Amino acid sequence: MPMFERRAEEPVTTAVDARSRLRRLQAERLDAAEAGLGPNAVYMADLHADIAAARVAYVGLAMTEVASLRAELGGTQVG
Repeated sequence: MPMFERRAEEPVTTAVDARSRLRRLQAERLDAAEAGLGPNAVYMADLHADIAAARVAYVGLAMTEVASLRAELGGTQVG
């Protein structure tokens, strides 16, 4: 019996995935406004918070991917 159980790997979210999620949420905001849900403050605030979080995730993942690629191509940056 192994000492440690192997866990199934969690799916990796890429910058492309995060960008797609951000665009879907932005489209949802437009659809909600067209459907007359703009005055629904609770729904719109929740959607706004989701969009803000998705934007932060997208930028963070994109920056990480760029830095990783740069390190692979040019070596570790020192200084």
